[in-house]
Amino acid sequence: MSDGDVAAAEPESAYGVPISWSRDQQILHPSREQYLDLVAALKDDGFVMCVDVTAVDYLAAPERSLPNGVVAERFEVVANLISHRDRRRVRVRVQVPADDPTCSSLWPLHAGVEALEREVFDLFGITFDGHPDMTRILLPEDWEGHPLRKDYAIGRIPVQFKGAEGRATSMGQMGSSPSAR
Repeated sequence: MSDGDVAAAEPESAYGVPISWSRDQQILHPSREQYLDLVAALKDDGFVMCVDVTAVDYLAAPERSLPNGVVAERFEVVANLISHRDRRRVRVRVQVPADDPTCSSLWPLHAGVEALEREVFDLFGITFDGHPDMTRILLPEDWEGHPLRKDYAIGRIPVQFKGAEGRATSMGQMGSSPSAR
């Protein structure tokens, strides 16, 4: 069988959504509307652990490989799930438009994503509908903008490190040298 035959033999969808593969890992591409139902079905099939929820901003690189029928958007929410029973991982990639950066929260299914979704909100500005505490987690509440967005101006806000004055600047001043012990 040639590589072309293998590719042709692979199904083009699973759970009713388009799929792709990367490094022997199945990637599911639901719409935002299908996202929560898909993850619920995956959980029922043994993918009981959500190990990560993150995001990607494709502003600078809009061209990417997606299955037929999946329309590329600026943002992508990525969830990684594990089935210990089957020793499998699956990745779920959801396209999120810049003009409506929202996605369903996985919190009703996986309570452990609470901090992960807050981090995505804090750094990318993507909100998660149904999340119990959609507030910043890393940056101060009054911080303006979302620093992992590609259009965020680096260095536009000066950072002041409080308490840095008066600290020792060389190792010799911080403690005794090894030869003095």
